[in-house]
Amino acid sequence: LIMQAQSKHTRTEFKVFGNCGMCKKRIESALDRSGIKFVEWNVETKNLAVVYNNHKLTEQEIHQIVAATGHDTEKVKARDEVYAKLPFCCLYRDHDHSNIQDEPHDH
Repeated sequence: LIMQAQSKHTRTEFKVFGNCGMCKKRIESALDRSGIKFVEWNVETKNLAVVYNNHKLTEQEIHQIVAATGHDTEKVKARDEVYAKLPFCCLYRDHDHSNIQDEPHDH
């Protein structure tokens, strides 16, 4: 993905672990802030898409913001005490819900 040098908006996509609509609301609300133009977390794929102003924050900072809500990302693990406060249905580490709905496979 090649971005023009003058563009200050960068699009990134990475995995964020969670289970449900409450997780989606928590993750997206955390990123509802200055410098972030667009955010969408997909419950099925666990992919978080973010379009952000790279003059205001870095991709690493986005990972840290999400992890601070109790959700692990590809790069940053949430602190155990924050994770432990999530509602039961959101506890993705202890209760693996990923096998409930299988990813579509091409045959």
